[in-house]
Amino acid sequence: MIKNLRACLAITAILLVLCCAFYPAVVTAAAQAVFPSQANGSLLVQNGVTRGSSLLGQTFGDNAQWPEYFWGRPSAASPDAATSVLYSSGSNYGPLNPALKDEVEARVKALRDTGVTGPIPVDLVTKSASGLDPHLSPAAIQVQIPRVAKARGMQEAELRALIAEHTEAPTLGFMGERRANVLTLNLALDAKRPVAHVAPAPASSTALAAPNAVTP
Repeated sequence: MIKNLRACLAITAILLVLCCAFYPAVVTAAAQAVFPSQANGSLLVQNGVTRGSSLLGQTFGDNAQWPEYFWGRPSAASPDAATSVLYSSGSNYGPLNPALKDEVEARVKALRDTGVTGPIPVDLVTKSASGLDPHLSPAAIQVQIPRVAKARGMQEAELRALIAEHTEAPTLGFMGERRANVLTLNLALDAKRPVAHVAPAPASSTALAAPNAVTP
């Protein structure tokens, strides 16, 4: 019995060292050597300041107060009050839920109030399942061009070229759709044509307000 116990303890100790020390150390070292950016969260650093992660979308407390930036996809994600950790979440509204209709109509109105005309891409007015989606379709970004061009004093052609530069092809050429990362696009805007942020006066007390503001 003692012999069996010793064997069990020896195997446990060996597996403990291999699985809890050696293996994590090797994987961590390999990740830092081969994929350092991805291993550290795909952080985006501008002028020595970490502005976010390319994997996580960012929202504004009130989109209308930030006309100089492209607005990202709406989100139902919410931060923990004690730790500020952002929890991934969808709204879980079904297609027949009137709250979903009200939310979409409010977002459409907010876009119309900025001068958007014509069809509005669905990803600009509906939340993603995770609430963390950093991408929008090129069409959803392009409808915002007139507003951003006016706020930054840029030509619309300049913005179209910038959007084209940041548009990603489908993964492996066939998985998903063409898309652009809104945060990296906004950081490129700041680098190309920085402007001082001046929040416009709200048009009315019923202006759309999105919680959990995180500035680019």
